[in-house]
Amino acid sequence: MTSWLKAGNNVVITGGANGIGLAAATRYLELGLNVLIADVNEDAMNAALDSLPRGGGELAGALCDVADFEQVEKLKDTAYATFGDVHCVMNNAGAGFPPCAPWENLETWKKQVDINLWGVVHGCQAFIPAMLASGVTGAIINTGSKQGITNPPGGYAYNLSKAGVLAYTQSVAHALRQENAGLSAHLLVPGFTYSNMIARFMPEKPAGAWTTDQVIDFMLASLAQGDFYILCPDNDTPRELDEKRIQWNADDLIKNRPALSRWHPDFESEYNAFTD
Repeated sequence: MTSWLKAGNNVVITGGANGIGLAAATRYLELGLNVLIADVNEDAMNAALDSLPRGGGELAGALCDVADFEQVEKLKDTAYATFGDVHCVMNNAGAGFPPCAPWENLETWKKQVDINLWGVVHGCQAFIPAMLASGVTGAIINTGSKQGITNPPGGYAYNLSKAGVLAYTQSVAHALRQENAGLSAHLLVPGFTYSNMIARFMPEKPAGAWTTDQVIDFMLASLAQGDFYILCPDNDTPRELDEKRIQWNADDLIKNRPALSRWHPDFESEYNAFTD
């Protein structure tokens, strides 16, 4: 399933200047792939270009605000002009904003969805037609979140954006399968990951967090197996616990429980017994 993952092939990574995107760029370059990292922050982009390894694949960078489709289309044109055919696109750019109630801060809600969801849609809309036309074997990897699956209270706007990424990526995967194309789509779902976003609040890596390198190692192993859902554990949350949390959330609908019953006081004992 990863026949595209070979030296000389070309990868585009949005949000590539730090965190998971930067770790992915490092690994791809070491494997001999050519990488174009895109980011909205010019200083972070320049720092990333200086830090990434040389001696493997070729490296390029481009500024891009994924919330703006014209900029993503320009990124696509830049990628094809720089390297030729694109074999993998990681729609990884994302942002988090301070939590707010569902009825507050409309502009924050719009910004969150514009970056986290529309950024993914823009990446697929810009690149997939060209990848299909060229007939390459390759992959689309969209970065989601467990919060987009279980919808924990607090980061409501973030949860909405990532739930949209889940639904959209499922649709992309099915539609590509119907095309009998050489492309596949995958949903990367990191666990608790010590990225730059977390480091702003926690100067030292918590014991429970994975490194970004661990996430990419897990992603590559999952891609080799052909997994669509790349559900990453971390040092605090094994897959078994993730599965129980996801099952409980799905059963809210089936059993007609109150919304988000996992955090409802009437269901606290039942939930704890279910996940023990």
